[in-house]
Amino acid sequence: MEAPVNNTLQLFKNLVGTKFQLYNSLFTALPFHKVEKTGVFLSLFLIHCEEGYAKGKSPQEILNSFFSQYTTTANEPQKLDLMFRFVQYAERQVVLFDALEDAAFRNIHDMQGTGSLTHLQSEIVAEQAEDLLAKKLQDYSVRLVLTAHPTQFYPGEVLGIINDLSRALMNENTAQVNTYLQQLGKTPFFKKEKPTPYDEAISLVWFLENTFYTAAGKIVAKLKAQFPASINSNNPVIRMGFWPGGDRDGNPFVNAEITLKVANALRGAIIKCYYLDVRKLKRRLTFKGIEHELNQLERQLFNNLFIPGHKTNLCRQDILDSLFRVRIILIEENNGLFLNLLDDLISRVELFGLFFATLDIRQDSSVHGPLLAAIAETTDILPSNYKNLSDEEKISNLLNITACEDTSVLKTDLQKDTLATIAAIKTIQEANGEFGCHRYIISHTTSALDVMEVFGLFFLSGWKKEDLSVDIVPLFETIDDLRQAGEVMRSLYDNEAYRQHLKQRGNKQTIMLGFSDGTKDGGYLMANWSIYKAKEELTRISREYDINVIFFDGRGGPPARGGGKTHQFYQSMGRNIANKEIQLTIQGQTISSNFGTVDAAQYNIEQLVHAGIANDIFSSREITFTAEEEGLMQSLADEGYTAFNKLKHHPDFLDYLDHASPLRYYAETNIGSRPSKRNSGGKLNLNDLRAVPYVGAWSQVKQNVPGFFGVGAALEAVDKAGKWESLQRLYKSSLFFRTLLDNCQMAMKKCFFPLTASYGKHPKFGEVWNMIYDEYNLTTKYILRIMGETELMGNSPIDQLSIQMRERIVLPLVTIQQYALCCIRELDKDGDENGLKAIYEKLVVRCSFGIINAARNSA
Repeated sequence: MEAPVNNTLQLFKNLVGTKFQLYNSLFTALPFHKVEKTGVFLSLFLIHCEEGYAKGKSPQEILNSFFSQYTTTANEPQKLDLMFRFVQYAERQVVLFDALEDAAFRNIHDMQGTGSLTHLQSEIVAEQAEDLLAKKLQDYSVRLVLTAHPTQFYPGEVLGIINDLSRALMNENTAQVNTYLQQLGKTPFFKKEKPTPYDEAISLVWFLENTFYTAAGKIVAKLKAQFPASINSNNPVIRMGFWPGGDRDGNPFVNAEITLKVANALRGAIIKCYYLDVRKLKRRLTFKGIEHELNQLERQLFNNLFIPGHKTNLCRQDILDSLFRVRIILIEENNGLFLNLLDDLISRVELFGLFFATLDIRQDSSVHGPLLAAIAETTDILPSNYKNLSDEEKISNLLNITACEDTSVLKTDLQKDTLATIAAIKTIQEANGEFGCHRYIISHTTSALDVMEVFGLFFLSGWKKEDLSVDIVPLFETIDDLRQAGEVMRSLYDNEAYRQHLKQRGNKQTIMLGFSDGTKDGGYLMANWSIYKAKEELTRISREYDINVIFFDGRGGPPARGGGKTHQFYQSMGRNIANKEIQLTIQGQTISSNFGTVDAAQYNIEQLVHAGIANDIFSSREITFTAEEEGLMQSLADEGYTAFNKLKHHPDFLDYLDHASPLRYYAETNIGSRPSKRNSGGKLNLNDLRAVPYVGAWSQVKQNVPGFFGVGAALEAVDKAGKWESLQRLYKSSLFFRTLLDNCQMAMKKCFFPLTASYGKHPKFGEVWNMIYDEYNLTTKYILRIMGETELMGNSPIDQLSIQMRERIVLPLVTIQQYALCCIRELDKDGDENGLKAIYEKLVVRCSFGIINAARNSA
């Protein structure tokens, strides 16, 4: 194994590292002011930073000494001008690095290797498991749900340039590369206004059209070619989901009108893809009897796209019927010539229908109770004392609702919109099909009543119990919520009316488990372990009631938000965890880094598809952990939880993050439509602070607390308890545990404590900084010991090198950002006579773009 790894590592150095240095020289042609001098100065500044931090200097000392030694800048405006030029230059270096990695993807990753469908075929044949595969594929699928969570800062225009630039790099077209780099030089990296939810949706539709449509089609075609007898055409193996325009949890800018508009955009996007493919087919299928059929289909698609009033006269089955008629003629009269092209389109229509991606509705549980109380106070539909009833009494009344509600009696826009959204679901299903919008997700579910309130709202909105074509999905997030999830679901399963609803929905119950709030609440180990334990209990309880439970994982972005090598978690589960489907959120930099090109999308989707199939067919593991291993994992989680709580409850913990990081400036980046806090006017606290800015702030200050804190303390406690040998056996036998530590290392590899070392002696924040730094060193010590390595990520040399190179690009940016934050604090204390504070604040925000974008391989 060592030789291939070394060969691939050398390939990465040649295709990414060396080419980065070569193409970096083209930056001198960028249309920037004093660009050549900027490039020279930036190289000097990078070396000056590295030498300065090695000597224990602070960012302020490094910048001040650089200005005095290497420049003739005499005043603050001149210094600011140079720093802004550094930022401009460095953030485009990050783009070049991204494009180079995208271009090298197929060479660096074995597209036919472990985890691929080709590898699956060899496993199935070797084990003679064709019948088991056919059974598995009857109801198995992978659903990737794109969200608008802003964990990257690239505007859509820049993402398009990266895509084009990577193609030019693949073709080694230097002239074209140079042109795209110049285009990049003129393209803004920041938005003056926040995007609307519709803007966010359109940005993600680009990925649906340009990567997922092609990649998913290729995968299904591959499956059909390899396992023709195993494919169930009524169960697409790949499903796409979509949150922009449907996720209104804490986002006041999402409403029913936006939801309908986004659903229409999704429908238009997939019809456009079909229309273009039919036109391509016509160039090949020029045979008698086929031309008329394709012309008619092309006309139907065209009319639906461009002629008002034709929206509803087309359905998925119409398209399939037309294509199957062509297929018969092609086989019977034309020897199946170009049949593969036709079958590819048929596969895509079966996958994407007229919805492209299922638009999920998500709302916080706190919205529904007050809405029903308002209805009870103003109508006779519910008892006037509804809000004072017990949960059982409320549920009983909700199940007896028969009248439709007139929204004019409601006073608040939010309440009116909640009912309008339920009505919009029916409208979307009529136009896009049931899969266009069939899930209502309830954030912060804490009781059975939270689910039954939504159940009742559908009846109140005119839906009939026997015709309710919507799945109600509870979302459990905090550590306490995850612990109570089993009892909540048991209460629901015991409710006769709800059980009847599940029976109508194929005896399936989807449950969403959120990672990010769990990390904020309980730390890295406890969040992962609580989700595992919740899945185990929910699987057991659901099987008691003969319910197929489907887990929808709210993971994505960096490991601190549940990202990292997620397919390995799915591969590690025993049969005590339900494995009918894999569903997870894909967000921010995860979308562009793991699915930003067709090659990357195909590779990573295949890994997920393979993980679920291989785990079910080839694994003999009945349970994920033995009793001894589970006890060990529980001890680790408990110890990590205790350590994290000491930090979290330190009186200066959040003040330190607010002081040392650009947390307060997140809202000014204009990268997402949603506010950075749930309670925008309240005092900063962990409950209201959203996970994206929380994790992102730690990332920019290069401490990544949510991704590792408590791991070292937990490993040390187990070691002191005399269980180190048991821990080593667990590491060797458990892919789940190894993946936990692998993802933890990824977060740690991006830490750089010399950047903030001056806080170690700060009178207010010194204790917090030293708690974090000590835990980092302790975690490093124990992870290296259990792995038998000498450096973090030593078992992943390509990822390790990628991170090292990226972190080196952004070292000047994190230094400038810390310098700017210090200047802002000084101006706050001494006064801002020259109006420089606003400029330094802009500098802080601009640095954020390159820092966060460079971390794309945290996905």
